[in-house]
Amino acid sequence: MAALRAAKQALRRDIKQRVAALSEQEKQRQSKVVSQKLFKHPIYASCDRIAVFLSMHDEVRTEEILRDLFARGKTCFIPKYQTQGSHMDMLQLHSMQDMDSLPLTSWNIKQPSDEDLTRAEALATGGLDLILMPGLGFDQSGNRLGRGKGFYDSYLERCIRHPRGKPYTIALAFKEQLCQEIPVDDNDMLIDEVLYEDPGVVVECR
Repeated sequence: MAALRAAKQALRRDIKQRVAALSEQEKQRQSKVVSQKLFKHPIYASCDRIAVFLSMHDEVRTEEILRDLFARGKTCFIPKYQTQGSHMDMLQLHSMQDMDSLPLTSWNIKQPSDEDLTRAEALATGGLDLILMPGLGFDQSGNRLGRGKGFYDSYLERCIRHPRGKPYTIALAFKEQLCQEIPVDDNDMLIDEVLYEDPGVVVECR
């Protein structure tokens, strides 16, 4: 386990350096390419209940995706992380104005406040069709390197136990986040696809 943790930490440092070397303009350019691929994806088109992350500085930008979700009349959910532990819920987001009104956490991520108890939680109200996944690194076998907190792995475990079952998972990545092989253990959940800028349409993970 110690060797696996060390391998993951080393890879996290390497990927963070690669992404940090990208200009803001390049991040925006790749994000646009990835977003356009998603909009043409048949699974995205057919899904109604979709969870999407609110992007941090080193992640594919998701603002355009949020606008598209609302324009198509889909039901949108966003993460609410518990800063202590690895618990995460997916709470409904109603509009871009709703997103703009959300407070910032200490991690500089917008999310509903603890006092905001009115939002529907995805698994309590019918489950999810699709989760758009963040992450630090990905490989072509569907392995994902997160930030080490286990939020998404734990949430996907909960999804599997839900009557609707595990939603389809699509990771959104800069091409600098693709790796030959991600070191994983039994708790790391596989993802279905990775979208990134590439001459091909998609990396089929499974």
